[in-house]
Amino acid sequence: MNLDFLFDKLWEIYTLQNPDVQKVYNLFKSDGEDVLNDHIAFRTINDKRINIDVFAQPFLNNGYEYVNNYEFTEKHLLAKHYEHKTLNNAPRIFISELILEEFSIDLKSFMLDLINKIPEKAFLSEELIFSGNLWGKPSFEQYNKLRQESEYAAWFYVFGFCANHFTVSVNNLKKHNTIQKVNEFLKNHGFELNTSGGEIKGTPEELLEQSSIKSGLIEIDFIEGKYKIPGCYYEFAKRYPDSTGKLYSGFIAKSADKIFESTDFYQK
Repeated sequence: MNLDFLFDKLWEIYTLQNPDVQKVYNLFKSDGEDVLNDHIAFRTINDKRINIDVFAQPFLNNGYEYVNNYEFTEKHLLAKHYEHKTLNNAPRIFISELILEEFSIDLKSFMLDLINKIPEKAFLSEELIFSGNLWGKPSFEQYNKLRQESEYAAWFYVFGFCANHFTVSVNNLKKHNTIQKVNEFLKNHGFELNTSGGEIKGTPEELLEQSSIKSGLIEIDFIEGKYKIPGCYYEFAKRYPDSTGKLYSGFIAKSADKIFESTDFYQK
């Protein structure tokens, strides 16, 4: 599976399921912007059958290399980021995983039961990363129960394996070339921003500024009926050069911690 197919498939599923994302993309394009992708993020569980290392394999097979890892103590997450060896404009890949051992017995056993329902052949397939929910129709009651311990776990229970978000490279925008301009542009067109930790996460001094829209509410067919819950979101990243003049390429854990909350449950 080559990278073009991989990225096209991920983008297709992401935008079809999350119409707000497509609207934002179209908004920038119609304003004359060339939208380049800074990074793509994924969520999974630290079970050896579907952990970060398994998830990274299709990218490693296509020239990506491991760069760094990150810890999110409060959310009980680990993450790794990868970059392509030779393709300059290839998006960074950011994969996080839930540390099951740090949760209640109830949550841990429930999530393991989900993983055990995944067909054996799916674990070995490069298509795992965009295969969605492989354990069947979710329960709204269970979704809300999981949320009490982990919004991340609740989101994963419903949506499974997919791109959690793509990220617009603000460095590549001409007119909206600062995070502040991007945020104002989005708000002026009716989009809600994730304000956890402020509208802008990070500073020029930290070499990375980020913002994101709140995940749009999408209708999900639960066992109990149809309910609207947050799906996936769109992120925006502005990178700054370090003391050597090279553009910073990593991530800041305390900023990413707040960006995760873009999928937290809310109602309109």
